Amino acid sequence: MRPIRPVTAILCSAALALTAAACGPGDGETDAKPTVAASLPTSLDGVKIPDGLKDKLKEHGIDLEKWKGGEWKNWKKEDWLREAGDYINPIIEDLWDPDRMRDAAKTPQPPAVDPDAGKDQGVTDPTPAPVAAKAATAPYHRSVPASGKVFFDGPEGSMVCSATVVKDPAHPGKSNMVWTAGHCVHAGKSGGWYRNIAFVPSYNNKGKSAAALKGAPREEVAPYGVWWSDWAQTSDQWIATGGPTGGAGAPYDFAVLHVTPEKGGGKSLEETVGTALPVEFNAAAAPKIAKMTATGYPAAAPFDGQKTFQCADKPGRLSLNATDPTMYRIGCTMTGGSSGGGWVAAGSDGKPALVSNTSIGPAKAGWLAGPRLGPEAKGVFDAVSGKFK
Repeated sequence: MRPIRPVTAILCSAALALTAAACGPGDGETDAKPTVAASLPTSLDGVKIPDGLKDKLKEHGIDLEKWKGGEWKNWKKEDWLREAGDYINPIIEDLWDPDRMRDAAKTPQPPAVDPDAGKDQGVTDPTPAPVAAKAATAPYHRSVPASGKVFFDGPEGSMVCSATVVKDPAHPGKSNMVWTAGHCVHAGKSGGWYRNIAFVPSYNNKGKSAAALKGAPREEVAPYGVWWSDWAQTSDQWIATGGPTGGAGAPYDFAVLHVTPEKGGGKSLEETVGTALPVEFNAAAAPKIAKMTATGYPAAAPFDGQKTFQCADKPGRLSLNATDPTMYRIGCTMTGGSSGGGWVAAGSDGKPALVSNTSIGPAKAGWLAGPRLGPEAKGVFDAVSGKFK
């Protein structure tokens, strides 16, 4: 199987094709240690950068003062920051203009991976029947207000993922936290942190076609603004072993972003969009869940990355490795670009909660798999929340 990984092009890349997996403990618990995080400033202006990190960046030949002028385009292997504490993402105002955002979906499907990988390990239910993705009702701020797109740059160009605004227990009603997939922020064992990571809630809110978006003002494409990630965190396992097809880090391919508005402002992301979903770290095993709904912006054919789609299905189980957490799996025809999008089901209190995120799927779209969030995911979430108390 192949991960829904970021699809790329020379100028930009499209949505994640199915890539790495994210998850916490599966049907059998594993000893997952809390992950370490990424760090740093949203803007170089008025932000104090730790001397230790400054020294580490200098070792890589990185001059932060030149970063916003184009130095970020340097992707030399030895200079590609990959350690958890090396994350930098200074705001480059207006970098993500409407055309750059729209074109970030024009990419080919990523290479396929064996759809039967790990099939006989752990617990795996029969492959689900495909469920046709249905277009979400526009305007999106009413039908799927917590959803949006993540834009970022990698060595091969610009890429996109999907993501969800989630509640922050440290700031009730005023969250600036976003849930997505690990491969949407870090390349895994053979790379480092992606750059210019930004979240756009209710992207293309009116659900217009790519043609209709040409020349559209930024307010129409990004009605609630562009929110840059001033902190990103994914699992140690993903950083150490993740790869284009998931790799050994696939079951831990999830990430949490803390964001700040590009243009500044006093309101939080949650206040701005009007909602946020709670994250459930103790959701029921797949057999006990009647339905899960996955939301995302699929960009690989036959989709173009401009509109929001959803799939609803009763989940089954998928095990990639007998020693790693078992994933949820649903029938769904969404393609690359939907990676990182939230999966919603009834939480322990019976109310809608985010219980997983889109991570991997087969070469020929027909199903998606996502992590069953547990201690590892909660460790990432708590660390980001605690950082901004």
